[in-house]
Amino acid sequence: MTLTKEQMELKAMVPTVQSGNARVRELTPAQRRAVMFAQQQVLRARAAKKAKDERQAALTRIWREEDAERVSARSMSAATETTDEPREVSLREAIGHVLRDLRTHDHKTLREVSEKAGVSLGYLSEVERGQKEASSELLSSIAQSLGVSTAQMLRMVADYLDSVAI
Repeated sequence: MTLTKEQMELKAMVPTVQSGNARVRELTPAQRRAVMFAQQQVLRARAAKKAKDERQAALTRIWREEDAERVSARSMSAATETTDEPREVSLREAIGHVLRDLRTHDHKTLREVSEKAGVSLGYLSEVERGQKEASSELLSSIAQSLGVSTAQMLRMVADYLDSVAI
């Protein structure tokens, strides 16, 4: 009879549970099964937590790499742009650009933001692409769902417009 690693860990744990309580000399078979089951659950929970932590660490590493690539791509494109004429960007496009940057920087999906803001996913997508003009109430709701105030978001839009106009 071969024992798995989990079964060996459980066997090692059972005597400590049995001898740890001085009042309980012997456990009934049902009690032993209950103890074994509880210990299995603990081991599975630990393994699941470890796997979740590893997945989260991998995602964080990927996000950092993407952020670094995005920053280097922006700096490269800014360096190659040497036009004398300022590029015209509408306010609607600037708002969409800032909203998308805020959302992607926080690693949130369109669905998460749209649900939190109470806006349809398609409409939020159109606002981000600069195809729809959003009301002030809608912009306020979206900004709150992204964790910034409306004033902060509008300052970012103004800064973006300044940087594009130069």
